[in-house]
Amino acid sequence: MDKQRSDCPISCSLDIFGDKWSLLIIRDVMLRGKMSYSEFLHSEERIASNILVNRLSVLEAEKILVKEVSPLNKSKFIYSLTKKGADLLPIVIELMDWGAKYNANCPRKELGKKIQKDKIGVIRELSDDLKSKIK
Repeated sequence: MDKQRSDCPISCSLDIFGDKWSLLIIRDVMLRGKMSYSEFLHSEERIASNILVNRLSVLEAEKILVKEVSPLNKSKFIYSLTKKGADLLPIVIELMDWGAKYNANCPRKELGKKIQKDKIGVIRELSDDLKSKIK
């Protein structure tokens, strides 16, 4: 990141992932198993390709995501979370829970219902899974 707005920890965090798209990309890797540019491009929110390229490069530069050549297709890159990225899990879960609680247009789906019943257990289970995948 080039310039911080302040030394407030919330502001410093938002400087990295506080735009409209970064947390959705992180969600897709973290909870939906998406790994490639084309998978992100086809997410329901319909991110523009130039914005996707920019956000992926920022998340990679900030060491939230790591980009590697796909073992299945050498002309394709795949993205995965780093430990720093996986540590965003509780924030993503809290945002999901808050959004479902206060927005009638965002009903709780399967994961949301699990979060409502046992948020700490869901975070622990998903965190263990994410950490097992970190290289």
